[in-house]
Order: sequence, then C-alpha cells, then structure tokens
Amino acid sequence: MRLLVILLVGALVPVVPGTAHAATPAADVRGMWLWTRPSAVDAVAFAAQRRVKEIFVHVPTSPDVPYLRELRQRASAAGIKLAALGGETSWTTDHAAALAWQRAALGTGLFDAVHVDVEPYLLPEWQTAQATLAQQYLNLLGKLAAATTKRVEADVPFWLGQLTVGRKNLATEVLSRVDAITVMSYRNTVTGPNSVMDIGRDFLTRAAAARKPARLAVETQPLAECAHCTFSGMSAATLDRALTSIDTTGNATSTGYAGVAVHHYDSWRSLA
Repeated sequence: MRLLVILLVGALVPVVPGTAHAATPAADVRGMWLWTRPSAVDAVAFAAQRRVKEIFVHVPTSPDVPYLRELRQRASAAGIKLAALGGETSWTTDHAAALAWQRAALGTGLFDAVHVDVEPYLLPEWQTAQATLAQQYLNLLGKLAAATTKRVEADVPFWLGQLTVGRKNLATEVLSRVDAITVMSYRNTVTGPNSVMDIGRDFLTRAAAARKPARLAVETQPLAECAHCTFSGMSAATLDRALTSIDTTGNATSTGYAGVAVHHYDSWRSLA
C-alpha cells in the first residue's frame, strides 16, 4: 500500500452498479495487513495481543498453501479471521487476472473474505484517461463481488468522494459494488483538522447511508514525504491509545464505523 497524493477532481463516465452481498465486520474489530511471511506463531501471537480480529493476508498468484494452512490453524485457535489480500494496479484493466487470483486464493478454503487493494490512480494513464480507468475499476469490483459469496472488501483513499462518475459520486459507486471498505485515513492525530476522523468522515457518512461497514486505517511505516500521515517513530503505546480513541469516536459519531485497521504487521511490530 502506498501513500496517496493524487488530488485531482474529474468528471467520469457513468457505470452500472453491481450487486454486492451483505457481511458486516463489527465495530471495535481491529484489522491488520500482512504482506510478508513471518513466523505464523509470531504473527498470530502479535495480532492476538493487540486485539486484532482479522488479518489481511497477502496471497500470491500461486498460494503458498503450507504457510497459509498453519496461519489459518493458529488464527482460528485465537479467534482471528483471515482475509485473502491481493491487489495489482494492473488489475484495473486485467479483470481476468484478478478473477483468477481470487479463485486460486479462495480455492484453498482457508479464507473468510477477500480484501482487495487495487489503486487505479497510480497508473500513468489516470492523468489522461481517468474516466475509462474509473469505469474499469468499478466494473472490476462488481465482478469480484459477483464471483463469490464471501465478503469482498476494498481499500479506498479517503478523497475518493471528491470525484464523480457522470453525475454520481465515485465513492458512493464503489460502496454499491462491495460489501465493505477500509478507508486509508492515514494521519497520526485522531480528531481535529486533517486528522483520522476528519478525513475519514466523508466515507463514514456515505457508508452509513449505504448501510455498508467502513473501517478506518492508520499507517505505521515510515513516510518521508508525509510525516503527519504515519505513526512511524512513535511508541506502540501512543498508537494503542490512538486506536482506542478512534474506536470511541467512530462508534459515537457514525453507524457506518466498523473498526480500525493497521498497516502493516512488520512496521507496527517495529514501533518502540
């Protein structure tokens, strides 16, 4: 997952909403991205100690089943769910590859959900063909959701609501196609201007209206270009207090709030 700096607002072409299936992660349920392959024992123990109830586990095109099987066994024993994490920017236009990945990941029988991190705005073509890429991205989400009965959750940038799809809002259109979202609300303050709750508010409002669950998320890896976007360099205790505060504020202010997620295991573990 990468720091998002695109701030362009554009008018996009209309697309037809797909049908998503309902599934709701409960508020106060923490999530954690796992991009690497640490010891399954260590990863699950770390997650359990920090009240993580769902791990987004990166799954390559050819799933490493022995590792995933051990992780699933230990996670289940700790009451932690696993979501298959995948996301190539190229999937924006290569839907066949995305669907093949999803079939392979879910074919292991080891996952409770699908968690996709596809970021079309990172493609060079976004600057010149935004309308086409946005439509293809929405179509991709609809296809992924239609191809499984598992919950499909998408990572989204907090600013997506600034864009339109024809006369419709792009953030709202994304919500209509998936079962849940995780908002990359990367800031290291909880309330006030330019904080987690401030930049996450738009998606929480839209999620509540759509009756779809929305997680907020925080970053822990170093971001030299945006120090206020990450908890890197701060203590683990500082982050834990912030997560508790996000839960308290989110539950008090939005019916769409569904917990907080931390990006990601390795950098979270390295906090002092």
